[in-house]
Amino acid sequence: MEKEKTLSHLSEKAQKDYELVLRATKDKDQQAFSDLMDKYKDPIYYMLLKMVNNNDDAEDLTLEAFGKAFNRLSQYTPNFAFSTWLFKIATNNCIDFLRKKKKNVMSIDNRVSNNDGEEYMFEIKSDGMTPEQIAMNEQKIQLMRQYVKKLKPRYEILVEMRYFKEMSYEEISIELNLPLGTVKAQLFRAREFLYNIMKHSFETI
Repeated sequence: MEKEKTLSHLSEKAQKDYELVLRATKDKDQQAFSDLMDKYKDPIYYMLLKMVNNNDDAEDLTLEAFGKAFNRLSQYTPNFAFSTWLFKIATNNCIDFLRKKKKNVMSIDNRVSNNDGEEYMFEIKSDGMTPEQIAMNEQKIQLMRQYVKKLKPRYEILVEMRYFKEMSYEEISIELNLPLGTVKAQLFRAREFLYNIMKHSFETI
């Protein structure tokens, strides 16, 4: 009865999501993590694709969004739907990405909506970076390189090519003479390892 009263403001779908969150955080249920990702992977991907207009970037940002959300999952409270919280993490991460890449692909009044029909409006500020912002960005890159060096050599090479040299999946596939599917799969694993490394670090990117 108390649980019903507490969650009465949530839709039935949102209540089921919260049950998955509890299983994932309290019971360490890996299937619950998987269920949440399976449920929202496509909606998140297509929302991000609208924002960046690039398949590879949308795939990367989708994985980053889930990585950040799952690392912060214990911070989620059912004051609002899990989907709202997840979409906010994904969109904020994407906005940071757009600023760094200096891609002005969204107008100030551009709106995106999640799979619950909720609309969000985001503002992309000036692309210009101050000397202080440039210096901070360089520090973050150096810190990220420290994390990357902790990976196994084959993963380190892939991350270096993808994120520091900004090569496409296809270019990496040709350069390393690997099937495209193998490149994507190994980069996925590399990102998982990076998330775990960063999760246990006191420093943040």
